[in-house]
Amino acid sequence: MQNHPSYPVLSQLLEKYPATGGALFQVYNDLTLAQKWINVEVLDLPACKRAAIKGKRPTPDTDRAPSICIVVPCSLSESISASWLRAAFTSLDPLPSEIYVAITSEDTSTVYYKISQGIVKPPV
Repeated sequence: MQNHPSYPVLSQLLEKYPATGGALFQVYNDLTLAQKWINVEVLDLPACKRAAIKGKRPTPDTDRAPSICIVVPCSLSESISASWLRAAFTSLDPLPSEIYVAITSEDTSTVYYKISQGIVKPPV
């Protein structure tokens, strides 16, 4: 991992939160290398004892600007709760209306779940 080009960007938070480092490393590389996010930065979420990733997700519509998204990585083996999600939201400034939770597995699969604050009507 230390020889990977993304390691210098992540190293401080990988050392600070070693239990969640694998998920952070996997999701960061998925977003930057496979999904081609731009203006990516790593955020510290001490209340959740992990890092989050903020960046601009490209859109297929070239007339629209990329949207800013925040992703909180976690592994499939972790337990998450409503209080954990609340802490993730309140740790971010400004308070976002939604975040994505990226759940990683040992086979390098990653699933992204969009989490909104409160009850939100789905688009029809």
